[in-house]
Amino acid sequence: MADLRLALLLNAVSPAVGGVLIRGEKGTAKSTAVRALSTVLPGVSVIDGCRFSCDPAVPDPQCPDGPHEVGAGATRPTRLVELPVGASEDRVVGALDIERALSEGVKAFEPGLLAAAHRGILYVDEVNLLADHLVDVLLDAAAMGSSYIEREGVSVRHAARFLLVGTMNPEEGELRPQLLDRFGLTVEVAASRVPDERVEVVRRRLAYDADPAGFAARWAVEEAELRERIAAARALLPAVRLGDGALRQIAAVCAGFEVDGMRADIVTARTATALAAWAGRTAVTTEDVRQAALLALPHRRRRNPFDAPGLDEDRLDEILSQFEDVEDDEPDPEPEGPDPDGDGLHDDGDGGPDDGPGGVPPRDGPLPEGAADLPEQRQDPPRTEQESPAPRQDTPGGLQERADAPEGSSGAGAAEQRAVGAGEPFKARKLDVPGLGEGAAGRRSRARTAQGRTTGARRPRSTLSRLHLAATVRAAAPHQAARGRRGPGLVLRRDDLREAEREGREGNLVLFCVDASGSMAARKRMGAIKGAVLSLLLDAYQRRDKVGLITFRGSGAELALPPTSSVDAAAVRLEKLPTGGRTPLSAGLLKARETLRIERLRDPSRRPLLVVVTDGRATGGPEPLARAGRAAALLAADGVASVVVDCESGPVRLGLAASLAQELHGTPVTLDELRADSVTTLVRAERKAHTTRLTRRAA
Repeated sequence: MADLRLALLLNAVSPAVGGVLIRGEKGTAKSTAVRALSTVLPGVSVIDGCRFSCDPAVPDPQCPDGPHEVGAGATRPTRLVELPVGASEDRVVGALDIERALSEGVKAFEPGLLAAAHRGILYVDEVNLLADHLVDVLLDAAAMGSSYIEREGVSVRHAARFLLVGTMNPEEGELRPQLLDRFGLTVEVAASRVPDERVEVVRRRLAYDADPAGFAARWAVEEAELRERIAAARALLPAVRLGDGALRQIAAVCAGFEVDGMRADIVTARTATALAAWAGRTAVTTEDVRQAALLALPHRRRRNPFDAPGLDEDRLDEILSQFEDVEDDEPDPEPEGPDPDGDGLHDDGDGGPDDGPGGVPPRDGPLPEGAADLPEQRQDPPRTEQESPAPRQDTPGGLQERADAPEGSSGAGAAEQRAVGAGEPFKARKLDVPGLGEGAAGRRSRARTAQGRTTGARRPRSTLSRLHLAATVRAAAPHQAARGRRGPGLVLRRDDLREAEREGREGNLVLFCVDASGSMAARKRMGAIKGAVLSLLLDAYQRRDKVGLITFRGSGAELALPPTSSVDAAAVRLEKLPTGGRTPLSAGLLKARETLRIERLRDPSRRPLLVVVTDGRATGGPEPLARAGRAAALLAADGVASVVVDCESGPVRLGLAASLAQELHGTPVTLDELRADSVTTLVRAERKAHTTRLTRRAA
């Protein structure tokens, strides 16, 4: 928790750092720590009656409640606004009453959560589960420091500068890279493994439950000391000097770890400056740069969703040591005018994308829960990328897989093989579910969504938010004479209003059913198969799907990964997947059917896509192929969309996978056909051949 307290304190000292992303396992008080900030946050001066928290010293000239006059205002506590994962877009950005706008010609705007969070904290619990369209709204507001609402030609704009704090459990999936980069710092939180510390946590929790007021009073003195120390650090911050040597160290570290863009350098510099101010110093040291890098860089090093965040501390120390003795040739020139950000960097202070989410002014930053004395920051050993085991040479009498291994030989022995590393992933072709769904927004299959292209109109089912103007005019036009219309403009009634029906894309549940039997166990072959599934997993991440993994081998099938949004967890399970034994194909299909039945109860609107990866062979028990066919017929009767990836190879091919696809009423594809570039090549070849045929006919 020391890292978490330090990150929150640094944002309290210098909100220009840009917020905190808190990653950690369940039950580690992530949300509790963030919500506890309200007890130590400073007050904010606002204009009386302004719903958008305008500063009375510098009111927003474009405020919807304005214009305001410069003058005195009231002081209220800084808000910590929570953005629920399931919030609607209107609740986040605000709702415009289109009915009044059309009938009365007034802008009746109800502010949303972004307006409430202005000059405060915007907290998103389980931020990795936030819907894509809400992530886009957050990115826009964080980049521009304002929120725009556009509804059928009526526009509203208001300021939205906030400090973004998010918590997440990595087991439930990762963040989009664009949003991940918007968090200035990230910390990994884990429960203590020291019994005495765990005992103290339980003791304090029970004491709070028994007497909340008395418990708070016990810590009131330390909280007051913490506020004073934060105030002193804020006052010292403009005097902190970031010398040329420290800047070179920061630049060398960011370049050495190959982080994208320049935001990492700026955030690291601001964090190092805040660390010096927190320690009561006016100069940034090497240790400040080191701690700043450990907080600001790990989440910016990810190259794909399967990379675990982390930083090699030995490599970090090596880079820092190369520039540790660099002296400043001459003092930095004094900036002209005041430091607009108060972070000691004297940048342009324009509130642009590199000023953190919304370029929050420092006086409105968050204060963490009381902890006057912080222990020296500790960093857990970095997690490295999953490495594939080195290829093993098969030897006579060794562990070579055999397709004719005895039934049930899924344990150690002649029919068992160590996990084979996945082949190189590639860009996979797009697989989708036919028809039109109504599931969660994503990027795979067609669906009725709140965003997308307009395909029709209907009467509004609740509050009107997506007006179909042409349909509304058509509905109202025949009644104008009867309603006594005089002059320009339509006489509208509620029954005339029509909302737009829109079609976009949804995310699906992609359930992989992978054959891990001996018939699939040839080393190069299994590596290629794992590489193909890994490519499909990467595609599922990009299309915002949930994924699950079933494997079948030996005498049965196993749900290796229940459906989850964490595709990197699926990649880890796949990498460690052993192979060997017989091929219980029917068991794998029946396990898939049961898994989909349970998921249908949990999330009925999310349509499934079953991806069966097999060569089509089935062994074990009487009539294995017939039992597999009956299992496939059950899935087809349930209406499950399916794709069969045919992994059969060699000069003699039985075509069993294609027969299985026919039983499933699904689509058969080969490993080569999964590649997007292969599909492109086929399309181009067919177009060229078609053009040639037309030319010959014309001749």
